[in-house]
Amino acid sequence: MPADEPISARPSLRERRRAAATQEILDAAELQLAEDGPAALSLRGVARSLGMTVQALYHYFPSRDSLVTSLVAKAYDDLADAVQAAVDTAGGDLAGGDSDVPRLVVATEGYRRWAIAHPEHFQLLYGTPLRYYAAPVDGPTTQAVRRMAAVFEKEMFGGYTAQQLAAAEMPALSTELRSYLGSLPPGGPGNLPAPATALFLSAWGHMHGLVVLEVFGHTAYLGDHQAEIFRVTMRNMTADINRRILHA
Repeated sequence: MPADEPISARPSLRERRRAAATQEILDAAELQLAEDGPAALSLRGVARSLGMTVQALYHYFPSRDSLVTSLVAKAYDDLADAVQAAVDTAGGDLAGGDSDVPRLVVATEGYRRWAIAHPEHFQLLYGTPLRYYAAPVDGPTTQAVRRMAAVFEKEMFGGYTAQQLAAAEMPALSTELRSYLGSLPPGGPGNLPAPATALFLSAWGHMHGLVVLEVFGHTAYLGDHQAEIFRVTMRNMTADINRRILHA
């Protein structure tokens, strides 16, 4: 710490203790999540595992919803970190030892690997909604989703001009859909022209749907070839995206 940094800039002992206790609670909740799945998550169970009373835990998380919100936001951030790390490791325009793999494909593979390695967290994000839970409007979960979307948006469209994105070859969009896409908030796909937004959402749904099928065990018939099939599919998707934009 620089010598001239005011002592008041440092967190107080009370703040440091609170931060440590909060992290301990989150760690215990993540362990319960991994062992029992999202549906079994409860404040009482987390408190019991830490030797706390539920009343004591309420000082840090006043409701199950507040704990779930923190877990969901952290899971989205961890997923975004994994995707970003994948493309950062790739470097340049191509990936690793395979000089023919586009960075967008690398990003989707980072998404897939994280989901397979953390199925309970992935289910918390995309599985059966937790009963009675409602994420806060434009809260930390929304911000975390936007951060992850921004990573994919950069890898999908980063080399194209706004004019090309606006003229991307897409089936005719209805007036209602164009109006809705134009009303999306900034900080995510709403920054894009309507045709590019529709293309982004279509590609996202394609990629995400394949990962969901694998995480939930619906592509086990592919055996050890699931990763290769996923890569082939994502390369075809990337080629289609490029064709639709370059056509403009």
